[in-house]
Formats: sequence, structure tokens, C-alpha cells
Amino acid sequence: MDDIITLDYGSGGKKTARLIENSIVPALSNPALNALTDGAILGDLVFSTDSFVVDPIFFPGGDIGELAVCGTVNDVSVCGAVPQYLSCSFIIEEGLPLADLERVIASMKSACEKAGVQIVTGDTKVVERGRGDKLYINTAGIGKLKYPGLSPAKIREGDAVLVSGTVGDHGTAVMLARSGMMQTELKSDCAPLNRLCAAILDTGAAVRVLRDPTRGGVATTLNEFVEGTVLGIELTEGAIPVRPAVKAACGMLGLEPLYCANEGKLLAVVAPEDAESVLAAMRSLPEGENAAQIGVVTAAAPGKVLMKTALGGRRVLQKLAGAQLPRIC
Repeated sequence: MDDIITLDYGSGGKKTARLIENSIVPALSNPALNALTDGAILGDLVFSTDSFVVDPIFFPGGDIGELAVCGTVNDVSVCGAVPQYLSCSFIIEEGLPLADLERVIASMKSACEKAGVQIVTGDTKVVERGRGDKLYINTAGIGKLKYPGLSPAKIREGDAVLVSGTVGDHGTAVMLARSGMMQTELKSDCAPLNRLCAAILDTGAAVRVLRDPTRGGVATTLNEFVEGTVLGIELTEGAIPVRPAVKAACGMLGLEPLYCANEGKLLAVVAPEDAESVLAAMRSLPEGENAAQIGVVTAAAPGKVLMKTALGGRRVLQKLAGAQLPRIC
């Protein structure tokens, strides 16, 4: 590891994993933490926490407040729990307009109402001008475990890999808002996914694992599912839903949409015979209207994620290396 922390360590990719696995988990080791799921499973409760440092704090399709609520609701939901209560801590830079803070709080209120959760405790700190960047938010969430047993360890050869909609929307929207390089109608996909998770799990399908592919995107999340195992995942390039504006922006900047962050999409790995029923359940809700099967689990590429290209070739998709776009969430 490096002697200092760089932005790469916050990317959600290889260096983030290295920092967690080499420095944080060994020092704080316990069974709940060591599982490294999106939330700690504590008997019949799921507990998760997340911090949000997105820049800019207002972006097309959302803001840091909505993002903070949805991000924690989603982490609890993909663990198989029904989210109920959140905490909220603000770290505010001196000089932030009060109107901006009130706008963020109103956005959080609206997101809570949409997700059916309540913010029940919190904290507020203010740091000197120049010692922060407008506003950072930490949220933690608690939910009741309703669908136990979700885990990448349940994945089997032949399983279907599904995504609930177009990939890369959030990361690309924030990137364009920050740079001002392109004018498009693209918006972040920021949304709570608790209804979508419940719809999937209520089908009774053999759902192996759910995950929301935030930092590091779809490619990094799928690598986390299979790394160090005897199974791999093969994706079909033409099956992956990507908006034209995302393709155009990523193409111009030399980026891959599969590594761009999402804040309102989930990945599901399900038994092959249940793929169609799960897709139907997803498509029945606005959050999943563009759901698609994008790949299969295979024994032919242990520990790897492969992309079958439109030309029939195959290339390896590794975990994100470096910081594709810092402060995306």
C-alpha cells in the first residue's frame, strides 16, 4: 500500500477494497463486519451507514440530501430488510447559504416520505470556511430483516444476472454537471429501491443476491461477487441497457459506463428458471421499467467477469482501478 491516502482509495475499486481488507477489517474484526455486506446483519436487524461528499451538492435529478437518504435505504434493502429508521449528521462549511441547507433538508424529507422511513436522530457540526466543501452528510439506517440468506456465496453456475435499468446514469450526470462539458437532458437515477427489492423477493424466486452498484459501478460489483471463487460471470454487451447520452459522454471522455456509479439501480443474481418472473416483477414498477438480463454465471472463467462483445470476442472486466470520478456520492 501507499504511505498516504490518495483519491484512489475512495473510488470503490481495487484500492478501496485493499484499504478495507488490509487496514480496517483486521483492526476492528468481528463476524458482522467481516462479512463485508452492504449492511451488518444482526439477528433480525440490518444496520448500515454511509457518508456523502458529492460535488456539486445539487445535480440534475437530485441533490446530496436525496442521495443520502436513498443510498442508506438501498443498502439496507438489498440485504433483504425493510428499512425503517435513519440517523442524519451534517458537517457544514461556514458560509453555506442557509437556503441551500433548507433545500437539502426538504429534499431529504421528500425522499423519506417516498421510502417510508423516518430520520429519528442526528448531529450537526460546522467547520471553518475553507476546511470543508459546502456540506457533507452521514446517514445510518436500521431495518427489519424479512428475507434472510442473500449472499454471493449462494451463486450457482447457470444463474441469470439481471440489472434493474440503464447503467451509469448517476455518475455521468454528476460528471457533466461538474464539468459543464456537454448539455444534455440526462439526470441522476437517484431513487429508493426498497419497493423494488420487496417486489423481487416477494415473487418467491430463488434470488441469490441483490446489490446496488454505486461507486465502481456494475463491473466492480460483479467482480466482488465472484473474486476468489470457482465461478465467473459472462456479460453480453448488447444486452446491457445504456442511455445514448451516457454512451456519448463516456465515449468522449474515454470512460466505460459499467464503471460509472448508479444510485437507483440494483443487480440481482437469480436461478435461471426464475429470471423471467423476476424481470416481470421489476418491470411492473417505474424503478425497474428497463430491467434486463445482462449475463450468466459460468464455470469457464473462475473469479473473472467477462464481456462478450458485439463482434463476438471476449474481454476481461476487472475491478475499477484508480479514481474514475472522485466524490460521486
